[in-house]
Amino acid sequence: MTDTNATPPTEPADLDRERERGQRERVRRRATVAGIFGLTVALLAASGYLVLTVAGQPVRAAPLVLDQPAAVLWGQTVNRPIEVAADNVTIRRVKIRTGGTAVIVIRDGVTGTLIEETEIRCTSTGTDGVTPGGYSALRVRVNGCRQAFRQTDDNPATIVDSYQDGRPYRGGVPSSPTGPIPTPDPDSQAMAEEPPYAPAAAPPTPITYWPSAATTGVPAGTALRNSGSLRLSRAGQVVSGLNIVGCVTVSAANVQILRSKITCNSTTYSIRTLTGTTNLLIQDVEINGMGRNSASICCSDYTLRRANIYNMIDGPRLSSNTRVYDSYIHSLNRVAGSHNDILQSTGGNNILVQHNTLLSYKPETQDPFNSCLTIGSETAPSLTNLTYQDNYCNGGNYSIGISPRLVGSNILFRNNKYGRDYRYGVASGWNRPGVIWERATNVYFDNGQPVL
Repeated sequence: MTDTNATPPTEPADLDRERERGQRERVRRRATVAGIFGLTVALLAASGYLVLTVAGQPVRAAPLVLDQPAAVLWGQTVNRPIEVAADNVTIRRVKIRTGGTAVIVIRDGVTGTLIEETEIRCTSTGTDGVTPGGYSALRVRVNGCRQAFRQTDDNPATIVDSYQDGRPYRGGVPSSPTGPIPTPDPDSQAMAEEPPYAPAAAPPTPITYWPSAATTGVPAGTALRNSGSLRLSRAGQVVSGLNIVGCVTVSAANVQILRSKITCNSTTYSIRTLTGTTNLLIQDVEINGMGRNSASICCSDYTLRRANIYNMIDGPRLSSNTRVYDSYIHSLNRVAGSHNDILQSTGGNNILVQHNTLLSYKPETQDPFNSCLTIGSETAPSLTNLTYQDNYCNGGNYSIGISPRLVGSNILFRNNKYGRDYRYGVASGWNRPGVIWERATNVYFDNGQPVL
């Protein structure tokens, strides 16, 4: 018997339509609540974290924490803050877009962070780029941030070839040098008191004549293979196209290191020549001393050509049979008690320094460091046959420092240009025995007038 008052059975299509109507109603109610409280919710599929916006203000998402020593974050897009919680972390070719307090935070006590070829965009005007210090930033572009790079006197950062809102970064928070200020050489004190020459209408030589980041280092388009530290002990050995995360020692003749990048956090040297080394060629390389190298290269029997060297306490050491050509050496790192020199020689024979850009001045902190070149004979009986020519040098307590204890001969300075960001003067000890200083060709860059 059939009950004519019973509800007819529901077809599957009717069930689907009912579910859709219920889902639309739930979405409408949530949207109404969100509109009342000014709350919008977006799910970031890549990260799985919720990013909230309350009344137009972003609320910080859960950060990406890098807590593995020597980890590398490479070639990604990240839409949340990053916290570095381990030593020697590298962030390379990453695009980061977020708000909050800061885009990248280096935790207390963490050392060796390298941020390289990375784009940072702040989504809030109250967000900083990188904080608080103790990191190296190389070719980093920061946009829309309150402050691009934060640092302090006790926890400085090294910032190289980077940009803020499309303009070259020239510093945010000034940081005073932590090392002691040496007493001026009395022989050159008079130079510091002389008024500077008035600049001419145009410099006699364009600054682009000397090497820069665009003309040194690993050539553009070079594919690099990852490598750790190297010990090169076979005569005639050639290494090329390497991304060396570590340091290099050489103990053989005619070794070549070509078209490679070296990132070394040793407190000694990025490249060390040992007994047995002769005629080492280092060409088209980039060396990052991670703020720790006591010198980038030490010490003899090498030729350096078209190198981009930065972020160390001292640049290359010059001993017997060393030649430095066409290189860009800059952005030293001040540590407590340091007397930072771009180049230094304390003895040896047969040294040539030619056509280099030597910047012993850090504009972010207005620190002139110690010198572009310091010479003496403290570690050898004498210093002989050194030629320093066709270089651009800026900075230093004295741009050229010549020790009063020098025992030397045939030390020639000619055809060099100098900037004015020194503390005391261009040259100290220029008239010591054994030094040949060509007055007419050692001139200020801005007007071509002799510096002495």
